[in-house]
Amino acid sequence: MGQVPCAASAAAPDTASVSIRQLVEVVDFDGVSVSPDGRLVAFRTEQASVERNTYDTFWYVQPIDGSSLPRRLGEGGAPLRDSGGGSVPEVAAWSPDGRWIFYRTVLDGRVEVWRAAVDGSRTEPVVRDPANVRRFSVGADGTMLEYSVGATREAVVDAEQAEYDHGVHIDRTVPLGDDLFRSGYHEGRLATQRLVDNELERFPLLSQAPDHWKAVDVATGAGKDLPLDEVPAKPLATADLPSELGVVSQLSVDRGSGRVALLIRPDRPDDRAGRSAVELAMLPGPRAGHPVKCAAEPCVNKVVTDIGWRPGSDEIVFTVTAPDNGQSIFLWNVVNGAVRPVIQSRGQIGGGGRWEPGPCGVSPDALVCVAADADRPPRLERIDLSSGSRSVLFDPNAALAQDMAHSVSVSEIHWTDVRGESFTGEFYPAATQGHTPPALFIAYYRCSGFLRGGMGDEWPLAMLALNGISALCINAAPTQDDAIARYEQGQAAVESAVDHLASHGDIDPARVGMGGLSFGAEVAMWAAMHSRVPRAVSVSTPVISPSLRLLLGLWGDVYFSRLKRFWQLGSFEETPERWKRISPYYHVEQVKVPVLMQMSEQEYRLALDYAVPLIREHRADVYVFPNESHQKFQPRHKLAVYERNLDWFRFWLLGEEDRNPAKAGQYAQWRRMRQGMVSGQSK
Repeated sequence: MGQVPCAASAAAPDTASVSIRQLVEVVDFDGVSVSPDGRLVAFRTEQASVERNTYDTFWYVQPIDGSSLPRRLGEGGAPLRDSGGGSVPEVAAWSPDGRWIFYRTVLDGRVEVWRAAVDGSRTEPVVRDPANVRRFSVGADGTMLEYSVGATREAVVDAEQAEYDHGVHIDRTVPLGDDLFRSGYHEGRLATQRLVDNELERFPLLSQAPDHWKAVDVATGAGKDLPLDEVPAKPLATADLPSELGVVSQLSVDRGSGRVALLIRPDRPDDRAGRSAVELAMLPGPRAGHPVKCAAEPCVNKVVTDIGWRPGSDEIVFTVTAPDNGQSIFLWNVVNGAVRPVIQSRGQIGGGGRWEPGPCGVSPDALVCVAADADRPPRLERIDLSSGSRSVLFDPNAALAQDMAHSVSVSEIHWTDVRGESFTGEFYPAATQGHTPPALFIAYYRCSGFLRGGMGDEWPLAMLALNGISALCINAAPTQDDAIARYEQGQAAVESAVDHLASHGDIDPARVGMGGLSFGAEVAMWAAMHSRVPRAVSVSTPVISPSLRLLLGLWGDVYFSRLKRFWQLGSFEETPERWKRISPYYHVEQVKVPVLMQMSEQEYRLALDYAVPLIREHRADVYVFPNESHQKFQPRHKLAVYERNLDWFRFWLLGEEDRNPAKAGQYAQWRRMRQGMVSGQSK
């Protein structure tokens, strides 16, 4: 490996840490919903606070016509999180008269229901229960609120303490390798975790306690337990539909007619990039067995990602996501079959959320959507359903958008590999220094919305470009069922992208780095073993190894069938050659480039069988972040990860070091790694 000489105490631009912090503290949106009369929209904002290492959420309402600014109504508390670390979207419920919104809050470890008057006059609790609220609904006349709870908070704490005092019995529900006592965040507190439905999804203790339904009078606060015959019916779910329809991945019910919009997904065994074509259809009713399918060109063989009904009409609003992750919205008339376009966007446009944005809010005349582009952060937009015209309703990220526009350019690029397969990506060019083209960093997986740090949000793409390293986020092509074919496809995408950019003089092919999360980490580690392109790699999650098979082994056939299905791996005795090809545990000597691993406490142990030898041989530097899951979310951790990744690639690709004395130990370690790798190559 060619080495880059280290510049003497080169300093990053003064704006680096401030701009990185701006990327951490972007305001996101979710929960977009329209009032019963179609005049107002409610939504929630979410923003990180590095100082307090938490997130602030606030509920707003605003006229859909944009005639006035949004009115802030109340706090939502800390966002609830899914098992992978992502923020769980919350949607407010409207009172039938449109004067109130009801929403769950997470305050001091309590999940409650509050309501806020849309005129801003009052915000108050409606449900304060000894247990956390799971679901709720507002009665038809708005006077009663029905809600479900599980085990009380006191019972959960007692169960955790009992395990602590008497020992934790190891069975397949225990996530082996995790801390056994209060190791992850759930419902606003550190909680003891258990595996419930599979070997990956973690939930708090007693989470499987059955729903207990109650009702409260909204005006007086008087509450009662609900008998079984008064429990509200569950919303229609995909499992309630006739089985002959196939795999229904999403549905939306028209409140007026009871018709059901459907997305029917082919039973594909593996879709690592997370996107495959579906059929858009409509059922006249929940029990109907013969769907009406959309046959127009915008519906057929397309990746339809969201659906909803236009109020008071025969039209379904549906969103199509292109291979480059640009999104378009259409209207399908289920009576006459006509489909007409509403809007086409280069970026993401939906109801909020980072990776899966959800449907926009829909009124009879307009959509209200969260729009985000690779180079422009999220904002709330109104989209006219007749003309497709767009107008911004609320943009709390306007200052960052202006900074991005003035300092960073982003362009969509297209290229093909030697086999003729097409790829797309978002390219952040760095300024050329002298006669040498810039170095390049590549993130591989999915490039959707505002690209802070690629999939998983770990590599500050704009800041890399501002520091002399061009950045490219590559959208994974539709993936192969065979794992090695997937990795080779990713390797071909990376190598052909480097060739494409180098042929235009845009980058220096001798100075390329890679990073990735999940499937992106798998491709990055494969490239570290099998490609000559990357000169340095950074990953945030483990890849397949014997440790992973051991620690998830109590799930037996459930997990082993997953290994067989996704990676074509049996036991070590059954498929030894396959294991040796896929896992870096068997290829430590092939990893010729330095690897930075910034992993969550929940997952890092799954990588120790190959990480420890790499550390010992001065080819890996490993950091672990406490109480984090698959995707890290704590703001201070995000800031640290961004900064270290920037430092890492500046060091290995540019030979530069930050003068900050607090980083002296970091650079001493990396210099030892560089010397060790040079010595190893000279032997």
